[in-house]
Amino acid sequence: MKHWTLAEITEVYNTPLLELVFKAASVHRQHHNPKEVQISTLLSIKTGGCPEDCAYCPQAARYFTDVEKNDMLSAEQVETAAKRAKSLGSSRLCMGAAWRNVKDDEDFEHVIELVKTVNKLDMEVCATLGMLSEHQAKRLADAGLYAYNHNLDTSEDYYKEIISTRGYEDRLKTLDNVRKAKMTVCSGGIIGMGEAVADRLKMLLTLASLNPQPESVPINALVAVEGTPLENQQPISIWEMIRMVATTRIVMPNSVVRLSAGRTSMTIEGQALCFLAGAGSIFAGDKLLTTPNPDVFQDLEMFNLLGLTPTEPFAKHEQPSIKEEAVEVANQTEKWTRPGHQIEANVTYTKVGQEKRRKIKADESAN
Repeated sequence: MKHWTLAEITEVYNTPLLELVFKAASVHRQHHNPKEVQISTLLSIKTGGCPEDCAYCPQAARYFTDVEKNDMLSAEQVETAAKRAKSLGSSRLCMGAAWRNVKDDEDFEHVIELVKTVNKLDMEVCATLGMLSEHQAKRLADAGLYAYNHNLDTSEDYYKEIISTRGYEDRLKTLDNVRKAKMTVCSGGIIGMGEAVADRLKMLLTLASLNPQPESVPINALVAVEGTPLENQQPISIWEMIRMVATTRIVMPNSVVRLSAGRTSMTIEGQALCFLAGAGSIFAGDKLLTTPNPDVFQDLEMFNLLGLTPTEPFAKHEQPSIKEEAVEVANQTEKWTRPGHQIEANVTYTKVGQEKRRKIKADESAN
């Protein structure tokens, strides 16, 4: 594994665009089948009500958005969604819950059963549930979880400008716990949150320095949602996305680069350049947890037009077996950090959210 420096990654990123895409396409062909792109489906199994203050997230309970808080989906609902996704070409189902961190409670026991349910459908099962202890990671692995997603979001420096309710080291600790449980790692970030290009590249350096590097690296473009502190953020250009995909491909040649949030604003031509530059996966379905996403049938039409084939499940790693576990009480609890600093925009939007909810409650009482 090459040990990258920030200067080297910066040089790659600043390569003239067509030359950069050519280099990335060459690397992609050495390590992956360029005719295959994995279709993954992201399913929110518990929506809204998150206690965190991530400036980009409409599921944060403190902000006032149109996201409604919903209870956990049942096993039947998840199985139905998984079967439909599989019938439309998805080989991976990623289940997301709006939690700060996993707790050893009945909801986690339910997630364990959901993982087993999807694993039995011969699909790759991924979960994104927040911060995770080593004990919890082991239990998910025993249930047949294939991958755990935990994005770094941005650089360690800029992270402090976006989130104040958890520390960057918590992200890395969770990824380490996932590795100890011998699951594959899915970790990337979001571009377009107001960060400098250097922040994007520092994030890539952190990911590339993990040993081993993540098997999956999602590259998300910010979807600015009304009611969140980043609602007025201007969208990034397609050229920034192509550069980011290409640089990620070169720096982490064995990883699957996932073209994630923000595809609704991309043309087919723009996405085609991303595939050429090394993107090997998309998320299908009308929503990515709570934000818009292209219609799955439009994606299948795009695949047909570009001559792409959906990747079969377990193309890179074997299907995890479900192990019958003797559930033991965790002998230690992770102590997740609360940095304690304040982000002015997040505080302002929290107050706006509180005021709007008070007004709605007062109006309902008056009626």
